[in-house]
Amino acid sequence: MSSAAPGRHTLPGDPPGGRRAMAVWGIGVAVYFVAVIFRTSLGVAGLDAADRFHVNASALSTFSILQLLVYAGMQIPVGLLVDRLGTKKVLGIGAVLFTAGQLGFAFSPTYGTALASRALLGCGDAMTFISVLRLGTRWFPARRGPMVAQLAGLVGMAGNLVSTLVLARLLHGIGWTAAFAGSALAGAVVLVLLVLFLKDHPDGYEPEPVSHQGAAYVRRQIAASWREPGTRLGLWVHFTTQFPAMVFLLLWGLPFLVEAQGLSRGTAGGLLTLVVLSNMTVGLVYGQIIARHHGARLPLALGTVGATAVLWAATLAYPAEHAPMWLLVVLCTVLGACGPASMIGFDFARPANPPERQGTASGITNMGGFVASMTTLFAIGVLLDATGDDYGVAFSSVFVLQAVGVTQILRLRKRAALRERERSVASRVETVHVPV
Repeated sequence: MSSAAPGRHTLPGDPPGGRRAMAVWGIGVAVYFVAVIFRTSLGVAGLDAADRFHVNASALSTFSILQLLVYAGMQIPVGLLVDRLGTKKVLGIGAVLFTAGQLGFAFSPTYGTALASRALLGCGDAMTFISVLRLGTRWFPARRGPMVAQLAGLVGMAGNLVSTLVLARLLHGIGWTAAFAGSALAGAVVLVLLVLFLKDHPDGYEPEPVSHQGAAYVRRQIAASWREPGTRLGLWVHFTTQFPAMVFLLLWGLPFLVEAQGLSRGTAGGLLTLVVLSNMTVGLVYGQIIARHHGARLPLALGTVGATAVLWAATLAYPAEHAPMWLLVVLCTVLGACGPASMIGFDFARPANPPERQGTASGITNMGGFVASMTTLFAIGVLLDATGDDYGVAFSSVFVLQAVGVTQILRLRKRAALRERERSVASRVETVHVPV
């Protein structure tokens, strides 16, 4: 009889992992790494974009809102595509699209063409992370799932770090067009690596074929994933945890630190870098904790939300014109935990769905944080224009979305836990009766 641990086997068996798995998965992660560089490049160029295209705060926020709108809207279609076409094809299409978007943004002469380029970039970016998660489940044992997902998120934050440190310097050194066009070359490089070396799964571990019947198949996949409380809980965990740091890094962090807190661009850039470094460190810690103590998932997620809310409240309500540097440092350190906490959402959705629905379930989960980020980006831009750049009022919108998300998490947590226990018991029974 098999001695495999419950939940560790997939069809036709638990993938072996190993060096080849790391190499193939590393190519997929490299594609995601470049996508994050392109996604977050506007975060260090927000003030330059406002000058280049002569736009106000609301119009500037539209860049990121449109990009995230496309990204969020693509998540379920991408999940279905990954389940149907496999990782390599979807990642390849994504790499072509986000590279074209970055190149188009470099040469955009008007606000309208720049918006179209960011939408194209968002479409390609949307195809990367779900594909990388699926690649991990195909190449690594299930017990490695939490750590593999956190490592993918960590590499993505390294891409954010490149935007903050490298692209920002290039932008102010060689100019807008050269910086963005030059960075687009990275997309061409990872596309070549993907075409030459990436495989969807190890030899001998092909998934069982699934019959696809057009719209009926799509409806079944989405409905079956959504019925699982773990999928919905994953979505709301992602929604509630990710967006404060995403909004800060993607667009409004630099203007807030420079215009509201009176810091130089160099100092503000250092604090943005701190968010990224904190994210990378916390991601490793969260991954280890969750891999060893599955029950720590919800306390970590809710603890991160609570700490973020407290630090934002302390910063915005500080009784002086500018918050002290120590408080801004603590705020940015805590914001770094938002990304790793959002990855916990996938650790609720993953065990709730069988292998043939992993892409769809991950797509539903991944929508959460980006819908919240898009909503907050829009709210901050509108409130800044309405209040004459009152960042305290504008950033208070963070608390509204956190309250909505926490309410939904508390509503779903018991149902998801019960369903997960039922699956665990069923898995043990199946494992005991599987012949060698």
